[in-house]
Amino acid sequence: MRIYETQYSELSRCVNSLKINAPSKRTAIYEIIEKGRKIHGDNWHVLTSRRLRQITPIDRSQVFSGGEAAHAVKRFTGLYTGPYFDPTTTTNITTQLGTHAYLPCKVKQLGNKSVSWIRRRDAHILTVDRYTFIADDRFQAFLVEATDTWTLQVKYVQPRDAGQYECQVSTEPKMSHFITLNVVVPKIEISGESDIYVKTGSTVSLRCVITQSLEEPAYIFWYHDGERVLKYDRSAIDIRTDRVGTDTTVSTLIIFHARTEDSGNYTCSPSNLDSASVLLHVLNGEHPAAMQRGKNSASPIPAWSHLSMGIGLAACTPPRFAIAVALSLAVLVELLAT
Repeated sequence: MRIYETQYSELSRCVNSLKINAPSKRTAIYEIIEKGRKIHGDNWHVLTSRRLRQITPIDRSQVFSGGEAAHAVKRFTGLYTGPYFDPTTTTNITTQLGTHAYLPCKVKQLGNKSVSWIRRRDAHILTVDRYTFIADDRFQAFLVEATDTWTLQVKYVQPRDAGQYECQVSTEPKMSHFITLNVVVPKIEISGESDIYVKTGSTVSLRCVITQSLEEPAYIFWYHDGERVLKYDRSAIDIRTDRVGTDTTVSTLIIFHARTEDSGNYTCSPSNLDSASVLLHVLNGEHPAAMQRGKNSASPIPAWSHLSMGIGLAACTPPRFAIAVALSLAVLVELLAT
């Protein structure tokens, strides 16, 4: 027989059975079976490191002789005569993608009842008391005794975890408290174009900006063609990370005196978030400034060349002809540049 109606609900979670015998001298002797092991005592008090607490029967007449089992019944008094939800229990939890979410459910006077967590979108029973009933090991329930709180833990939260969860107590009829889990997905990007062109010897600054983040990433790694970039690999490299405001983190990779071998794919990879990448091209050309405009400026022809051509023609040809030729060359150069 399991005993639930005790002064402390935790006893019901630890004790499988309670047998009480009353010898002729009327001294109560109990035998507690805890997880297959017997614990003996000679009074009504149990105090062990196993979280067993004082057993207080309502009526000692329920102790029978002859080895019969006594079932102590705990009757609650006051406004609530049974389990009830603490009115301070939250109804909304917001967490960030990749972090752990904790959904609290405060149940007072639980007695012999069980607490279940149910995912509302598919009516899937996730946990019953401390037992998990889903193959996804990211879900787990645990009890915080000090506050009578049954908490559902969801590890490494994904967007699909967003939605409503039900904390249900096994009364008749069932009691339910609903909590909505909101998942915030931060945005990550590297400032500028996806292709960057610079001249050898230049200083390159790549800024990785993470916005809409509830907390700063535990780390932000930079990779060059799949290899992690480390500051101490080269004295000409620096990495700086700053928290800007309440929801933005900026990581900056600085390459001093860029070399052609610095060309390649650069990836910014924060913890538990997606990555962002750019392509860096370090050139030996004479006009790298014109190349930094991105994909549409891959041609080595300077974007301002049509102006110098126009000026040269104007100095040695009739005005109208010079203007016409200059305009034609300008159009041609723009077409080549694109």
